[in-house]
Amino acid sequence: MTETAPRERALTALLAARDRTTALTACVDDRELTAQHSPLMSPLVWDLAHIGNQEEQWLLRAVGGRPALRPEIDSVYDAFEHPRATRPSLPLLSPAEAHRYAADVRGRVLDILESAALEGAPLVDSAFAFGMIAQHEQQHDETMLITHQLRAGPAALTAPEPPRGDTRGLPAEVLVPGGPFTMGTSAEPWSLDNERPAHEREIAAFHLDTTPVTCGAYLAFMADGGYEEPRWWAPEGFAQIRRHALTAPLFWQYEDGVWLRRRFGVTEPVPLDEPVLHVSWYEADAYARWAGRRLPTEAEWEKAARHDPASGRSRRYPWGDEDPTPAHANLGQRHLRPAPAGSYPHGASPLGVRQLIGDVWEWTSSDFLPYPGFSAFPYREYSEVFFGSAHKVLRGGSFGVDPVACRGTFRNWDLPVRRQIFAGFRTARDAEPDGVRPAGHGSGSPGHRRQPPPGARGAA
Repeated sequence: MTETAPRERALTALLAARDRTTALTACVDDRELTAQHSPLMSPLVWDLAHIGNQEEQWLLRAVGGRPALRPEIDSVYDAFEHPRATRPSLPLLSPAEAHRYAADVRGRVLDILESAALEGAPLVDSAFAFGMIAQHEQQHDETMLITHQLRAGPAALTAPEPPRGDTRGLPAEVLVPGGPFTMGTSAEPWSLDNERPAHEREIAAFHLDTTPVTCGAYLAFMADGGYEEPRWWAPEGFAQIRRHALTAPLFWQYEDGVWLRRRFGVTEPVPLDEPVLHVSWYEADAYARWAGRRLPTEAEWEKAARHDPASGRSRRYPWGDEDPTPAHANLGQRHLRPAPAGSYPHGASPLGVRQLIGDVWEWTSSDFLPYPGFSAFPYREYSEVFFGSAHKVLRGGSFGVDPVACRGTFRNWDLPVRRQIFAGFRTARDAEPDGVRPAGHGSGSPGHRRQPPPGARGAA
């Protein structure tokens, strides 16, 4: 890769991230920017200034060697020093000040990018620091999109509908052969520390849903008393749904015999053919148990998404090594919802698994742990402080994830109680001896044999 290519890639990624940040903050007034729409989330204006502050610290100071512009606000916008619920009480920059600050930092950063040497030290090699900051901004853009979903009132965002899905002829599941594969990466220039290093994993054969579990399939779980039956739930998960009286995914409500959901300020019938969204790890795990299945491990998910049985190599994405296009996956906030199950045939894996990238983050059964040989870079707080059993791994990205922050090796993580994130799931099962099929309610495919309750209709 030449030095020009990383420079151009960094410029494109930074400009795209800022365009999205501007769109997410310009569509609401100052009152909405400074309000805390949920104690789970920061005020939008905090995210805006935090984006600028991280960019100042890493690109102006660390890479460019420039003096600090606003050192007095470093503490205010330190995500580890102040939990989200307390951030409205901080001396935050006003919306106008936050916009000016982020713009001032960006102008100086572009000057640095124009002349910086992009080789040698790990922080600058292949424009890594610039790519890291572009990914950071896009991750906060997804966070701000979640805040938009949580805010009350009329819609502030609009987007065209995603393409229609088609599950005709699709099997409910595919067999992923056993054997070794290369997990993680040591070559992707903008990969983050938790994706590294590449290493070999041995995976037993297993079956995986061809598409994510749909709202229609999840309604069947609900209709069968899924939220009332403790045997499907991890004990702490059942205690959680009892404590909060949960009976359906977040943003769902049952009115006049119809299941409805609220989506970015619009109330609509739950679409039966769309991947279920806004479910916690506990809900995903309970559904999988009810269906006689399980959640895939993180390694199983990555093998299904990256391993090419014909060549034996691991691809960057399910479809190959080329960057995502609108034909491959639902990414980048082009649409404000997942596409129906069976969409994006051009994004299928070699085995025919669809929608592994985009649409919904997919819960896995795995705890967030380091890979063998992990080394924190460039700071411990990105990944290392989160390792352990408290957080579960999500894979694949959602419709709210930009391609710069989504690839076959990208790892996301969250607490198993979280429901406001754009998360769904697909299920798996062990490969059984020939002729043996485990008992259970069936797969998570749209063809699930149990039907939703009467009147629970959605977009067909």
